[in-house]
Amino acid sequence: MSMNRPAAAALAAALCLLAGACGSSSAGRADDDPAGAAGSKSGYPVTIDNCGVKETFEKAPSRVVVMNGASVAEVSTLLALGLGDRIVANEQTYGMSEVPGRAAAIKKLPTGDVKLNDAYDIPREAMLGLRPDLVLSTTSYGFDRKNGFATRDQLKAVGANTYVSPQGCDQDTSKMTIADSYRLLRDMGEVFHVSDRAEKLIAASEQNIAAVTAKVKGKKKPKVMVLFSNMSMGGNDFGSVVAKGVYNDILARAGGSNAFENAAKGSFADLSKEKVAATDVDALVVIGYNDPNPAAYARKLLKEFPQWPAAKNNTYVTLSDSMYLGPSNDLAVRKIAGMLHPDAF
Repeated sequence: MSMNRPAAAALAAALCLLAGACGSSSAGRADDDPAGAAGSKSGYPVTIDNCGVKETFEKAPSRVVVMNGASVAEVSTLLALGLGDRIVANEQTYGMSEVPGRAAAIKKLPTGDVKLNDAYDIPREAMLGLRPDLVLSTTSYGFDRKNGFATRDQLKAVGANTYVSPQGCDQDTSKMTIADSYRLLRDMGEVFHVSDRAEKLIAASEQNIAAVTAKVKGKKKPKVMVLFSNMSMGGNDFGSVVAKGVYNDILARAGGSNAFENAAKGSFADLSKEKVAATDVDALVVIGYNDPNPAAYARKLLKEFPQWPAAKNNTYVTLSDSMYLGPSNDLAVRKIAGMLHPDAF
């Protein structure tokens, strides 16, 4: 997901207060196919360079801990690759998914019965007590000593490899694209010796997206507002509006553009109601993060800003995990394209 870890903690605190063009996404099909997921020991050791740290794997990990990070990218990638049985503690959840059965599968995963810290994540001593052999973090924040987390060196000392997801090394995910979702799949495919499965998922996603982009090629690109439902990460009325990141790549493939791309240098913009009202918005993409009714939030916004073309045409779609870093971006591309260019499908 293209959200930094401090923002993740803010999102979690706020929560406390408050079908593809060429067939189904390949990532969805793999979730329920654990057969052959365990990589054979041949092909090891495997060494990858991750944020300037060389991580060497002597065998496929069997005690994986997935940190929170307000993401489901890592846990969804493991499930898509059929590796759910390797997870001993998962702290990621959105409560919903575009992939049938994925939210339920995530809910069934063990959490390690860990008492989480103020960032809704796993503190140092609890992490070491889980005896992991691989720890996945959305950004480098998850290994920051100052925030009470186990460092990569501390985990290495107890035999655990570590991995920071693409674009998470400097906690700036504003340059993230769909290619980073594929990189995460490829890296995990290599680590667990299931690269053939990762490549099949990637090929299916690329095929699905290519089919959509071919249908919307040359069409006018509507201006889209992308935001989280019922959340604020800033001091203004609209603090969860997307400015940059993988979202924009998804919009572009779907034949749209971000109405607020230039509103901030980072991934998110913190906007006043006046700024939002003064911008032409042709369509809404509302991202639900454990929100049981993001559609109600979308309708509320359209009623609040009746001058928008989106309001006049009732043009919106609600999405969840397919809009983030992860294995299901093709589903978001297809759904958004269908909303923006219904005549093309």
